[in-house]
Amino acid sequence: MHKPITRRAALAAGTALAALGPWAAAARAAAVGQPAPNFELVDVNGKRVTLAEFKGRHVVLEWTNPGCPFVVKHYGSQNMQALQKEFTAKNVVWLSISSTAKGHYDYREPVALGSQYKEWGSAQTALLMDDSGKVGQAYGARTTPHMYVIDPAGQLVYAGGIDDKRSANPADVKTAKNYVRAALGESMAGKPVSTPTATPYGCSVKYAAG
Repeated sequence: MHKPITRRAALAAGTALAALGPWAAAARAAAVGQPAPNFELVDVNGKRVTLAEFKGRHVVLEWTNPGCPFVVKHYGSQNMQALQKEFTAKNVVWLSISSTAKGHYDYREPVALGSQYKEWGSAQTALLMDDSGKVGQAYGARTTPHMYVIDPAGQLVYAGGIDDKRSANPADVKTAKNYVRAALGESMAGKPVSTPTATPYGCSVKYAAG
């Protein structure tokens, strides 16, 4: 027979959960095969953007931080920009999201963030500010980059790393299997995604404390 949970034990468990911060939220985050959580954020130009407005189209979510060497790997090699251009040309929506907390040394104000990605020649549909980290935590975004693919029905069909070469070396892009390209190609062809999840790699998302 199970012993009842005491108030002290419940409080201790709650304290431990709170101490995990965003990682506890990640455990309850969106899952592949389930509806992608809707959200509303403001882009670097001050425009409000919601996920719901893109229903009926494939959507890519890309968690990003220009201070991360793994992000620099994919932008410095033009890998990320090539993907963005390839799929936005096919009516895919590409939303890059910064969940870096204000006060962290990697944080950039919207104008500065936009300028950096413009300098890199990025081609996302919108570059969004998630200073509170609520959207990142709703999706369980752990790293920059961390990639998600949503189908036209609003279902999450891929979540994980951009590819299978877990390094910061730009040379590895050439020989990597790109999971995002594969997921989009299969989903857009009406096929199930053969690799729906993969371990994300990169720098940890710099969430706000608490």
